[in-house]
Amino acid sequence: MDFIKGIELPYKILRAYGQICKGICKKTQIPQTAFDILMFLANNPNLNTARDIVQIRGIKANLVSINVDRLVNEGLLERRSAPGDRRKTILVCTEKAAPFIEQGHIIQNQFLEQLFQGIDAAQYQNFLGTLDRIDQNTTNMMKGKI
Repeated sequence: MDFIKGIELPYKILRAYGQICKGICKKTQIPQTAFDILMFLANNPNLNTARDIVQIRGIKANLVSINVDRLVNEGLLERRSAPGDRRKTILVCTEKAAPFIEQGHIIQNQFLEQLFQGIDAAQYQNFLGTLDRIDQNTTNMMKGKI
């Protein structure tokens, strides 16, 4: 694969995901970033702090703060103190968020179906194996092992 094409691909995937989410964001009147935060928390209940969203999802801290405030004010998220560390704030999706999350899961599944359209089971398994190897390599690079 051409290196430049490989660099562009993640951004192209994110743009395509944003495009497919436009309808739900317009319907629910939730900005894309707020929707992304809500879905991140719903899909990763063990990654439930603003810091997790910044580090893992790559959304800038000020945007996380603004959008978390909005989601809390709309009753879609709650802030709770972490057990054993009252300085840490846990973000929890509320019952009011359930219909948004359900619709979000439908959109995410449709996106994945479209993304992997025309890819057979063997190609898909090879892709997952390649991603696993890339994950191992990047972990080793960050630990200074490569």
